[in-house]
Amino acid sequence: MSVCAVILGEMLTERPPRARRWARKELYSQSYDAVGVMFASIPGFADFYSQTEMNNQGVECLRLLNEIIADFDELLGEDRFQDIEKIKTIGSTYMAVSGLSPEKQQCEDKWGHLCALADFSLALTESIQEINKHSFNNFELRIGISHGSVVAGVIGAKKPQYDIWGKTVNLASRMDSTGVSGRIQVPEETYAILKDQGFAFDYRGEIYVKGISEQEGKIKTYFLLGRVQPNPFILPPRRVPGQYSLAAVVLGLVQSLNRQRQKQLLSENNSTGIIKGHYNRRTLLTPSGPEPGAQAEGADKSDLP
Repeated sequence: MSVCAVILGEMLTERPPRARRWARKELYSQSYDAVGVMFASIPGFADFYSQTEMNNQGVECLRLLNEIIADFDELLGEDRFQDIEKIKTIGSTYMAVSGLSPEKQQCEDKWGHLCALADFSLALTESIQEINKHSFNNFELRIGISHGSVVAGVIGAKKPQYDIWGKTVNLASRMDSTGVSGRIQVPEETYAILKDQGFAFDYRGEIYVKGISEQEGKIKTYFLLGRVQPNPFILPPRRVPGQYSLAAVVLGLVQSLNRQRQKQLLSENNSTGIIKGHYNRRTLLTPSGPEPGAQAEGADKSDLP
């Protein structure tokens, strides 16, 4: 374990009074001017869970959600998405950000990370379609993307959480909440950048965005359709060995400590089996219950294409 991890661990295990003093005096925060923010939601999942819970399938439904999120996380392991960080999940909403450490990457295009975030959003829609094939569902993602300045920081002493704040975050969230299932919505400023980077769009029109339109009026938005050509001006990001931004270090430490806590809790409460073991996607999960014969014998995640 690194020295930073040990120090952070000691701060988190301090007695409450000292932890509170650390939280007040040693708040970590950093401002960024050019960051991409994405929210991806599964609009019908809450209703789906409520219906399945009535038929004692609540745990199975959570297993499915865990598989969906796990597949999204797995995509982040691809080299092309190495400049994207998952911030958190809120229910069935997945939040990710790009560009938190651009100074440590070698790119000819300053918006290479935003293009990667757009590609990641498209990859998420493909991922949910594959999940639908094997779970016999028809979930769709509703995604919103925006870009601009944010403030990133760690809040909380006993259970720290790395998060980001600002108008850009609010706008990305609104692009999701005012969007359409199966579509990726972006504001005009984000569209203006991505359209010159090989992406195709449909113009949606002007929409009212709560919290922004009161001062700025309605906002023009566009639906991202996909890539029409690769961008020749973007080089694959290359991390400099041994050099990372403070944001990346802090985020990594916080996520590592939180994962350790989650593993400990799961080991103590693994009787539900929500995380332990993979959900069998070839079981037909419906509000009325699993259909007989819908489960493929011996099928698990490793068997799937």
